[in-house]
Amino acid sequence: MAEEAAQQPLAFVAETVLKKRKSTEALALTRKAQLELGKYGHGQKNKKSKVEDIKRPEQFIKQYRDQELDLIRMKQRGKRSKKVIGKPKSKLLFIIRIQGTSDMHPKTKKILYNLRLRRIFSGVFVRANDGMLEVLQKVEPYVTYGYPNLANVKELIYKKGYATVDRQRIPLTDNNIIEQTLGKYGIICIEDIVHEIANVGPHFKEVINFLGPLTLNKPEGGLLGKKQPFKDGGEAGNREEEINELISKMN
Repeated sequence: MAEEAAQQPLAFVAETVLKKRKSTEALALTRKAQLELGKYGHGQKNKKSKVEDIKRPEQFIKQYRDQELDLIRMKQRGKRSKKVIGKPKSKLLFIIRIQGTSDMHPKTKKILYNLRLRRIFSGVFVRANDGMLEVLQKVEPYVTYGYPNLANVKELIYKKGYATVDRQRIPLTDNNIIEQTLGKYGIICIEDIVHEIANVGPHFKEVINFLGPLTLNKPEGGLLGKKQPFKDGGEAGNREEEINELISKMN
């Protein structure tokens, strides 16, 4: 009997049936998680359901493919010739992050974090040089940048500036805080900070580390064509002096 059972052929199952079973099992697992969240989360005040946070397998696959595509494009942008990138036209750049992280590769995110651009619509001052322009090419779809004028540098620091001391955010309302931290460099007030940044002075790095990233307002009407280069009618990339118009809208 055992030999006869072993010789019996396996029952044929159509491919469409197997796919349907797999889909049904995935839906069942998702539904189970939804029911558990509903059971244990019901009745809690001021808490939104986390059902929408559950990702299906195809969502993970899409996210992985989008991130790999982002990495490929980042490497391609990094290979642009210096002639295409151009030379800095000023000593100072202001960078604004305009994109989130849904399809961003971890390497792209790391570059943005190194620039201290952890949040959308955050902005930072950086020293303009060939190396910085090459770095910005790699994350171009996620940022826009250009050369801020003195008026906007002053307005940004006075309106949005704050100090970072012992990992705490402190508004720039007291010159004593500035003097205690930067006094050894001859910087004792907010006007000195504006002067050092606008002129990219010898203690620019110390001042920038003292200041935290600036949190800007979302421009009225939002940003259209975010990932398209500014020169092609989009929002991303180098705006040169035209960054000042966007700063005025977001400050």
